[in-house]
Amino acid sequence: MTAALPTAAGPAARLAAVDDIAYGAELLASTPTHEGRDPELLRRWARAATEFGSAMAPVECRARVVESSGGLALGLLARYHSRPVPTVELFTDTIALAEETIDAYGWRHWYPAGSVRAAALAHEAVHERLHHGPAKRELKQLLGHTVLRLGRHRVHGHVAGADEVAAHAYARTACGLGRSPLLLTAALVAASSGKEN
Repeated sequence: MTAALPTAAGPAARLAAVDDIAYGAELLASTPTHEGRDPELLRRWARAATEFGSAMAPVECRARVVESSGGLALGLLARYHSRPVPTVELFTDTIALAEETIDAYGWRHWYPAGSVRAAALAHEAVHERLHHGPAKRELKQLLGHTVLRLGRHRVHGHVAGADEVAAHAYARTACGLGRSPLLLTAALVAASSGKEN
């Protein structure tokens, strides 16, 4: 896996030049339900989800935590399961690659040692909160994606991927990171697809 790591300063600088809202909009755009949507609308949703996640009160990770390898094959760093019991699965191989990428790119000032694991837990804690609590409805209202109007009443639709953007924003704030984990995700995707050069 280390052989796939980018080491040149150029790719790191190009990735870092993209702001976190733009990465959030890219994440939304990559969701199949958003094909053909106005890029400016996706950027507005990304900004709203980022603000929502950044402003969330501290969220405790109440799920049980298990660690395993195999995340690189799945393209995952962590994931949340609500059943049979709420569980956060951390993929140690992807976390290790993320830490190596941070060093290779010179991004340690944004992502202190050990912050990848902490950010993953913070991120998945938000998914648990959005899955079980009223925060999901609050996020929908903030995004303002109206799918039905009946007089003065509006029904807000689900914006696929917005919870991911919010969780990344929360992780950045909660862990005191210099940049959103979305930037690190973009670096890992670029490295795995060979697009870093």
